[in-house]
Amino acid sequence: MRLSLALIFCLVVATGFMTKPKSPKLIWSDEFEYTGLPDSTKWTYDLGTGPPEDWGNQELEYYTRNAKNARVENGKLIIEAHQEPLGGKNFTSARLVTRGKADWKNVRIDIRARLASGRGAWSAIWMMPVVKQYGEWPACGEIDIMEHVGFNPQQVHGTIHTQLYNHLIGTQKEGIIQVPDATDVFHVYSLDWKPDRLDFLVDGKIFQTVTKAESDDFRGWPFDQQFYLVMNLAVGGGWGGRQGVDTSIWPRQMEVDYVRVYR
Repeated sequence: MRLSLALIFCLVVATGFMTKPKSPKLIWSDEFEYTGLPDSTKWTYDLGTGPPEDWGNQELEYYTRNAKNARVENGKLIIEAHQEPLGGKNFTSARLVTRGKADWKNVRIDIRARLASGRGAWSAIWMMPVVKQYGEWPACGEIDIMEHVGFNPQQVHGTIHTQLYNHLIGTQKEGIIQVPDATDVFHVYSLDWKPDRLDFLVDGKIFQTVTKAESDDFRGWPFDQQFYLVMNLAVGGGWGGRQGVDTSIWPRQMEVDYVRVYR
C-alpha cells in the first residue's frame, strides 16, 4: 500500500521527527544592573602597561582598577580614559577581562555598547586564549569582535590573528562595516563562533565571515580552545594614534549595556 506524501508528512510530524530548532541558551551574562566596581565574580583587570612595548601596541595609557576608569552606574559599564600622569604614562584607562572567571569556545556572544569618540581613542572588544598552547602571539590566536579608532569614527572592524594570518605580515583576515553613529548610540556587536566558522555581526547583520580552510592546521585555525573576553579603551598606539592624539578631548568613555553569552 502506498502512502501519500501528505500522509507521510503528517506521520513524521506526529512522531516528532520534525522539531523546531532549539533556541540559544544563555550561559553567562552581565546586565550591569548594579552600582560600583565591576562584579568581581565575573571580571578582573589587566594592569599597568604590559609587556612588551606597552601591550605590543605602543599605547599611551596606564591601566588601573580605579573606579574613575571602570565602574557601573545607571545600568551601564563605563570604561573611561583620563589624561593624567601615572606609571610613566600620561593617560589612565581600564582593561577588563574574564580570564580566570569565565571562558568559552563555540558560542554566540552579544555586547551592546557605545564606543568612544575622538582622535586617539581606541575601543576594543576581543578574545584571547586561556592557555597559549600553540605558542605566543600571534600563533596562540586572537579574535577581535569589535575594534574602533577615533580618527575613523564611522568604521568598525572585525578581525582574526593567527600565525598565518596577522597584521605583522599583512595577512590578517579583517572585515569592515560602516556604523556612522557608533559613538552616539548603542549597537550590538556579536561573534557567532562555530567549530569551523567565525561570523562577526553588528545589530544582527553579518559583515565578516572567516571559515576554516581544509588546509588549515593550528597555524591558521587555533580556535579549538577556550578563549576569554577582553574589553578596553586604549589611548594612542600604533593604530589608535596613527593620526595623533587630540589632547583637548579627555576624558572619553566606552559604555557597555550588557554582555551575553549563548550556547
